[in-house]
Amino acid sequence: MEVPSHLKLSVLSCILLLSSSQIHATRVKYCEKQGDYAVKVIGVEISPDPVIRGKPATFEISAATGEPISGGKVIIEVSYFGVHVHTETHDLCEEASCPVTAGNFVLAHTQTLPSFTPPGSYVLKMTMEDEKDEQLTCINFNFTIDFGSTVSNI
Repeated sequence: MEVPSHLKLSVLSCILLLSSSQIHATRVKYCEKQGDYAVKVIGVEISPDPVIRGKPATFEISAATGEPISGGKVIIEVSYFGVHVHTETHDLCEEASCPVTAGNFVLAHTQTLPSFTPPGSYVLKMTMEDEKDEQLTCINFNFTIDFGSTVSNI
């Protein structure tokens, strides 16, 4: 029995779509392997990937929670070749829509890295805490900064 060509094309398209999404997936690790976090991270999407210094980059973290979250903070720590190079803290409600209702939500952060940022591999550690400073989640993931332009477009 001959398989219709439109069916072959559909199957091939699905395979290509699935394989390309796996290539660009950012691997996420929890800070503690046995950690029982209230917020479960589903995935991280970085755009552009690799990040280009002097240009805006967006980090979107898809997550889920079983309980509503009325507020808190997000702490971002960046390491370059294992050396801590930067820490910043943001209000959770500036990064996600508050109150965060139970279920799936997205935390998004856009930032332009300075044009003098060295290219290479970095590790970002993100910790989310509630209003009582109780840890809701803690993840690590790698990202790369491309050579890109050495002069920022002003």
